[in-house]
Amino acid sequence: MPETTWWKRGIVYQIYPRSFQDSNGDGIGDLKGIRQRLDYLMWFGIDALWISPIYISPMADFGYDVADYCGIDPIFGTLEDFDHLIEEAHAKGLKLILDFVPNHTSDQHPWFQESRSSRANPKRDWYIWRDPAPDGGLPNNWISNFGGSAWEWDEATEQYYYNAFLKEQPDLNWRNPEVRKAMYDALRFWLNRGVDGFRVDVIWHLIKDAEFRDNPPNLGFQPNQAEINRFLQVYSADQPEVHEVVSEMRRVLEEYPERVLIGEIYLPLERLVTYYGQNLSGAHLPFNFQLIHTAWNARQIAALINEYEDALPEGGWPNWVLGNHDQPRIGARVGPRQARVAAMLLLTLRGTPTMYYGDEIGIGKVEIPPEAVQDPWEKNEPGLGLGRDPQRTPMHWDGSAQSGFTRGRPWLPLDPRYPSCHVEGLRNEPTSILMLYRRLIELRRQHMALSIGRYKPIPTEGDVLAYERQHKAERLLVALNLGEKPHTFLLPDGATGRVLLSTGLDQGGETTGAQVHLRSDEGLIIALQG
Repeated sequence: MPETTWWKRGIVYQIYPRSFQDSNGDGIGDLKGIRQRLDYLMWFGIDALWISPIYISPMADFGYDVADYCGIDPIFGTLEDFDHLIEEAHAKGLKLILDFVPNHTSDQHPWFQESRSSRANPKRDWYIWRDPAPDGGLPNNWISNFGGSAWEWDEATEQYYYNAFLKEQPDLNWRNPEVRKAMYDALRFWLNRGVDGFRVDVIWHLIKDAEFRDNPPNLGFQPNQAEINRFLQVYSADQPEVHEVVSEMRRVLEEYPERVLIGEIYLPLERLVTYYGQNLSGAHLPFNFQLIHTAWNARQIAALINEYEDALPEGGWPNWVLGNHDQPRIGARVGPRQARVAAMLLLTLRGTPTMYYGDEIGIGKVEIPPEAVQDPWEKNEPGLGLGRDPQRTPMHWDGSAQSGFTRGRPWLPLDPRYPSCHVEGLRNEPTSILMLYRRLIELRRQHMALSIGRYKPIPTEGDVLAYERQHKAERLLVALNLGEKPHTFLLPDGATGRVLLSTGLDQGGETTGAQVHLRSDEGLIIALQG
């Protein structure tokens, strides 16, 4: 696909719908609420909104337990509300990406209700059922990602079913062609309504080892880690046959013009890039979460970028992510000053950037009182800091009660700092982090070097990370100080430059000599001359 394809040059913005905007006062965000904020998204400058699951669900895992893939849960609205949302988004030039959850359904899905009704039911093989081990114990040692065994005993049919997450989320059997057909038909249902693509949840989990062999122990496991790390997930995920499934999904999307397939994949780089598929027949964008898990250190990040660029298959388009609904916010990980540097990093690297709602206003770590905890993972494994509620708290829109998110009681508490951290106020502060993000997005649109240009690393030392972005005759240098001490460095090839943007938003237009001074916690974008 050409480099001007929308999902290559554009910016994706993830919305966790429960927490973006509530329109009816029940304390939970909804589709009408998202519609109310489309003008903000246009002003901000993003190209596509990705909405986390809105399907009919009992909400055991807040929408990632789907009971009907072709319906909207009443919490969020109706199919008519969805149609209005996508129509209005498209009218404003915005693309819309849906979350798709194919690895498992809710245990309330009619398919599972049929499957568990009898061993002879035609849908029995739609899920993964196993007899007890010869000694009467569990079928194997596979662990749920949320703690405990991944096998749940069904008294009525005297077999175990497999659940990689909650017992309320039984895994589908993707080796069954009828399952594949049903799920691809669900994709077409939304594609026919105009959806521009899908982010596919835990795509690397879809196929399990055919022999259900025990996973080997993880010799590096520590007691303070999540229980899932007790074993290496050699047989319960990332099986070779999964790539056939991903290619089939890709072919479904190719029945429609310019759709995008994004895969959620938490794997090392050498395994991650295999999800582009042979001859790029897999996911368009296998999500690259490496920045989330790499230490915030200039040398390590520089090595990571080079390793990723080198690992990409020919023609594979890169992508970068700083945070999402499952991971601590970037502001919580690196602090408010470096969060500005991180914004410049995300929006100047080669590839498609995905932003997470609220990062643009600097939401950091939100403490959730024990009585307000909602996340089932935190409830299953308390005390390990695994809860995902802190990154799912409501968006801050203004300084009013509940920050304009709801007129009711929000489903999760707001960050108590919201009176000084909200969209309305930050729009009026010329040097705020919100205005920095907006200016970076503007600059990215103005300079093709930043969106589709080549990436060239620049050797540096210490806390400075630097690289060039090049398109035709244009050369832009990005220099990021990831430390607290000022640094001086030389521009490459004896060039001079002109500062286009500073993370402090207090520089722009100044010319430089061959030597550039970086203040602490500062990033610069410099147009190179000569």
